[in-house]
Amino acid sequence: MATRQTQSPATIMRAPAIILLLIWMVVPLGMTLYFSFLNYNLLNPANTSWAGFFNYRYFYTDPAFIESIWNTLVLVLGVLLITVVGGIATALLIDQPMFGQGMVRILVISPFFVMPPVAALVWKNMIMNPSYGVFADIANFFGVAPVDWFAQYPLFSIIVIVAWQWLPFATLILLTSLQSLDGEQKEAAEMDGAGVVSRFIYLTLPHMARAITVVILIQTIFLLGVYAEILVTTNGGPGYASTNLVFLIYRAARLNFDIGGGAAGGIIAVVLANFVAIFLMRAVGKNLD
Repeated sequence: MATRQTQSPATIMRAPAIILLLIWMVVPLGMTLYFSFLNYNLLNPANTSWAGFFNYRYFYTDPAFIESIWNTLVLVLGVLLITVVGGIATALLIDQPMFGQGMVRILVISPFFVMPPVAALVWKNMIMNPSYGVFADIANFFGVAPVDWFAQYPLFSIIVIVAWQWLPFATLILLTSLQSLDGEQKEAAEMDGAGVVSRFIYLTLPHMARAITVVILIQTIFLLGVYAEILVTTNGGPGYASTNLVFLIYRAARLNFDIGGGAAGGIIAVVLANFVAIFLMRAVGKNLD
């Protein structure tokens, strides 16, 4: 009876926050949907007209659209592969007893707190620059011609930068899971004669499956919206070689001043992102049950 009496006041107190959040989400999405059906260009806002599904057809039939989808998939899968495999290896390494273990762990996770534009600028000007970057100095030391990474391997370069930023996150989650493994199970496996590789494959890795699932789900959501690293380093080029779906929308709306086309691309991106999320929750999210 007491619970029923407290339900109504609790609902009333929660209502303002819930309504505000709904307005915060629904209004921008509704405006984006509305503008996606308009022929609206910032260079000539007075000549706005109803376009119907023209913006969607134009965006979908744009040759850069398919390339941007492919680049998005390669970017997401490449970063996930590096961060999951590297995160497991790094977590196993820093879990071992060593001098200054606490400081080492802080240094390992510190790149996650660097802002994406700052990280991209550091990699562009100090590490991957073909004239005076760290990689160029190493190549010159061995008598090899330096590589212009952002011109020759633009998408791979962005994958490396983004993976460097997200590797600490994966390491932290996987290290927490690794430390929750029962020590008695390790001792029992050792007493049964299981080697290091066998213990990792049949004991450690299955125990970390839920943590790996969390890393994949969370990172995928954020990696679908990678933008700052591309803008700072390659600007989507050369051509569309490093343009993902988000940056293609930016090109349409900001560089071409085509608000209608950019809004249509945003709606398409939202739909595709939901498909990806549903697929991941069904395929990968089973480990969370």
